[in-house]
Amino acid sequence: MLKLLLLVIGLLTLILLVWHIGPDRIYEAASQLGPIGLLLLLIPSTIMYTVDAYGWKVTLGPSAKNIPFWRVLAIRTAGEVVNMTTPTAYVGGEPLKAYLLTKHHVPMVEGLASVVIAKTTMTIAEVVFILMGIALAFWRVGADGSSGQNIAAALVSVGVLVLVTAALVFVQQQGLFTWLLKFARKIGLKIHYLEAREQKLRSLDRTILDFYRDNRLTFCSSIGLFFVGWLAEALEVYIIIYFLGGPAMALSAISISALSVFIKSGTFFIPGSLGAQDGGNMLVLKAFGYSDVTGLTFALIRRFRELIWIGLGLLCLALAGGRASIIRESRAEDLGDRT
Repeated sequence: MLKLLLLVIGLLTLILLVWHIGPDRIYEAASQLGPIGLLLLLIPSTIMYTVDAYGWKVTLGPSAKNIPFWRVLAIRTAGEVVNMTTPTAYVGGEPLKAYLLTKHHVPMVEGLASVVIAKTTMTIAEVVFILMGIALAFWRVGADGSSGQNIAAALVSVGVLVLVTAALVFVQQQGLFTWLLKFARKIGLKIHYLEAREQKLRSLDRTILDFYRDNRLTFCSSIGLFFVGWLAEALEVYIIIYFLGGPAMALSAISISALSVFIKSGTFFIPGSLGAQDGGNMLVLKAFGYSDVTGLTFALIRRFRELIWIGLGLLCLALAGGRASIIRESRAEDLGDRT
């Protein structure tokens, strides 16, 4: 019920923003893209999805070496559509990725370890990207006035995110899932699902720990690949602003993209970050000197791009066996574990 309420509030917020700016003005601004602009708009996101998929593939164990890259890309795209459309802090699709890997003879433990590691490397790259964007925002916008205060608040928030990410890496090296199980027992909480899978959780922790100990170069490579993926998103920002009449500047595009990522991450509890992400993008562009029309049109164009990838993700999910089939097989696997 809460998810539905947040979705309705977000949708109403977006409708009010469009009504306030004026649908005709937004359409006039968006029409400047044209067919060529729409085609170019998909290039950065294609680069981002491809590079991110490779950033995940390098963390996969030996069982996944023979899986073609295009299958890894399809599985990741299917998982990302769940992350994009459900309020689960953008992690709801990660178990799905691991499950889909089992269809290609990758053990569940190995698959889960890879998605945990890849999510960690992606988050580290994201934090670095956001910090770089905030630094550029200080330089481009300045530290005076309300804009400076907002950027300073964002910097403090990212500092907290850095600490949380560092703590997550540390706990993983100590045995994240085993620690969670011990903590649940300590507070008197018995979770049958976890208790019945204690050995698998210990195996999962060992697999993650072995990766961190034996594959430090691969770990850094994965961070670098995900960072390139975030830069590709900045390229998308540059292209949109350019076709909307600009002026488009590379450093400003990086900063706007980073702040947009930060807003999206901070509103994960709203399905699709609907309303909050769009209003936030409009305010960010306004801080950089662009009009409200440009800001909201920019946000809606990025929504259009998201819809395209959601459609592609649903197609990948259907080709991978379909949601209903996946749920049935997952339940059958759980039943097998109980017996």
